[in-house]
Amino acid sequence: MHSIICNRVHIVFGTAERRAVIPDDLQERLWAYIGGVARNLDAVAMAVGGTADHVHILLAMPGNQSLSEVVQKIKANSSRWISEEGKIPLFSWQKGYGAFSVGATAMKPTIEYILGQRDHHRRANFVEEWQRILTQHGVDRVLAPPGDDA
Repeated sequence: MHSIICNRVHIVFGTAERRAVIPDDLQERLWAYIGGVARNLDAVAMAVGGTADHVHILLAMPGNQSLSEVVQKIKANSSRWISEEGKIPLFSWQKGYGAFSVGATAMKPTIEYILGQRDHHRRANFVEEWQRILTQHGVDRVLAPPGDDA
């Protein structure tokens, strides 16, 4: 019997120091690039979206790599791409990330949420969003949002 892996993860990470440095006109290309990096890693980026200071990815994980390996490679490759292509010298993502499992019944709302980031952030900032995500996933202590590397 072949192995069957169905591991979907909502990943969130911010820019270094949560600086709003990803210009609006570059975001769609960056999200597409992240999807391409995922494909090269045998993962599937089911949705990618974000704002000038963070990104959300709904990722169908491959069975042959760890989450930390995949996220590290996505961050390294996209950081290099945005430094070169976006002409943002010394661009970097934060050190850490958030990762939350997503069940089959939560797929559609998670995809809609990720693709609607621009509209969502007209009503809530990243700190408020991060706290809501933690609460939704049963994390009972307040943690700094991705990008607070202190």
